[in-house]
Amino acid sequence: MRGHPGTIGGAALLTLLGGCGGGSGGNLAPGQGPPAFSSVPQVRVSQPATFGACTGVTQPGTLYGGTAVEPSFVVNPTNSANLIAAWQQERWSTGGAQALNLGVSFDGGMSWVVTNADFSVCTGGTTQNMGNYLRASDPWLTVSPTGLVYALSLSFTGGALLAGSSNAQLVARSIDGGSTWSAPIALIADGSSFFNDKGSITADPNDPGYVYAVWDRLSTPSAGASYFAVTADTGNKWQTARSIYDPGPTNQTIGNIIVVLPGDILLDIFTELDTASDGTVSAALRTISSIDHGTTWSTPLTINTVQAVGTVDPQTGKPVRDSSDLFSASVSPKNGTVYVVWQDSRFSAGQHDGIALSYSSDGGQTWASPVQVNADRSAPAFTPTVNVRADGVIGVSYYDLRHDTVVGEILTDCWLVTSSDASTFHEVHLSGPFDLQRASQAESGPNNTPGYFLGDYQALMSNGGAFLPLYAQTNAGSQTSSDVFIAFPPATAAAAAAQPVAGAARAFRAAASPAAMPLAPAARQRVMERIRRTQAGRLPQAP
Repeated sequence: MRGHPGTIGGAALLTLLGGCGGGSGGNLAPGQGPPAFSSVPQVRVSQPATFGACTGVTQPGTLYGGTAVEPSFVVNPTNSANLIAAWQQERWSTGGAQALNLGVSFDGGMSWVVTNADFSVCTGGTTQNMGNYLRASDPWLTVSPTGLVYALSLSFTGGALLAGSSNAQLVARSIDGGSTWSAPIALIADGSSFFNDKGSITADPNDPGYVYAVWDRLSTPSAGASYFAVTADTGNKWQTARSIYDPGPTNQTIGNIIVVLPGDILLDIFTELDTASDGTVSAALRTISSIDHGTTWSTPLTINTVQAVGTVDPQTGKPVRDSSDLFSASVSPKNGTVYVVWQDSRFSAGQHDGIALSYSSDGGQTWASPVQVNADRSAPAFTPTVNVRADGVIGVSYYDLRHDTVVGEILTDCWLVTSSDASTFHEVHLSGPFDLQRASQAESGPNNTPGYFLGDYQALMSNGGAFLPLYAQTNAGSQTSSDVFIAFPPATAAAAAAQPVAGAARAFRAAASPAAMPLAPAARQRVMERIRRTQAGRLPQAP
């Protein structure tokens, strides 16, 4: 194992590591050892947890102590030095974590203090403050133009749709930049008849009073509508949650995210998983829109099909729990173009996933054909995140397995690519390789097959002219352990797309989508198996 940044005395340590690669990497020659871990400057955001046996209840599954996964991240628009993060802390194999931790920095990310909201009993949740749940998951942050920060949690007890279970979408608010949090408000709370999954929350960048939350409300393992809640008074009162799109009794949405376009046009983007009468399944990115703060919504439009096969270790076939059938979206502050990235195997004829990017410059009415934006196209790439800077430069972070050539380890790297035109990109190595086998495992699929898990999503923001990736990676050693890190790519690397600097990053062209033709039958079968694993894996198994 290769070492990487840590902490001294519990305080975050900014560690400069040399040898961070700007090249393409690639497979190692036979007999050659693995490359040493390297990174751009990093700060560890997550800190060791002290929850202990906080629930007092025996729960099924494996609890992975010392794990931080699935971060969310915002920058306060009223104070660029104020960064707020959230992540799952102490992950369970059977779904969710003991708690969501929240972190706050007032020096641009150089040091962090961990805070909490009452989202589960491990962080103070009780029946009196709405947080009386054993587990929390799916953290999501947003910040208003006036600096009010909102945190959303899927909090639950028991398995999804099982007798005695309960779950809720809880939102807490901070008026001091993330240092303290209000008692949570339940946007929706259900028993065993429904499961409210994969929530996201978006503050309106044009009107500080409006905040929008959206999620998937499952009624059966194969059926789930998109649900929506809105506040017009900065979160003091939320309208009753309601369905805004129901794809039908054998279909479901997953990963709803609202983005706000110029003119206060709301786009709810989601993946729709459809099950046909013959049992075949398919996935597509779709969107609905609203021009009246979510009071009414359009009929859905399709962005593109999703043909992810999911990530496995090429050496052993061991599965990775990645963001298959999910996506990331961002709107350009410069011109309102909305970008979407996701995993897709179309570029390799179904052999492995690459990172697909599409965009719309007409309010989500039409979408460009997807292009492949990961630099090394021979290696599986997964869990992409997109952000667009104020000057219109696009950033996409992701993991890949280009260095995974050592038996007994799943060597994984994290990368950032940037572009000013969605055509020519520049690649910067963020960190790695680290061994993904040190990650917690998340059970998924019909047989609860475990997959190595750093999160269904990661985070990427921009602050002025700099991109700030926030992501989970495993720690050195032989124990299961992971932390959330913020990375600081060089300023020349962040600006390389707009004004290339010699030696700062490797330039490459995005690959066009192959000609419209269906995948071969074997590849189509792999895509369908991936969708079925997604359907099964999104339901926590804890009774």
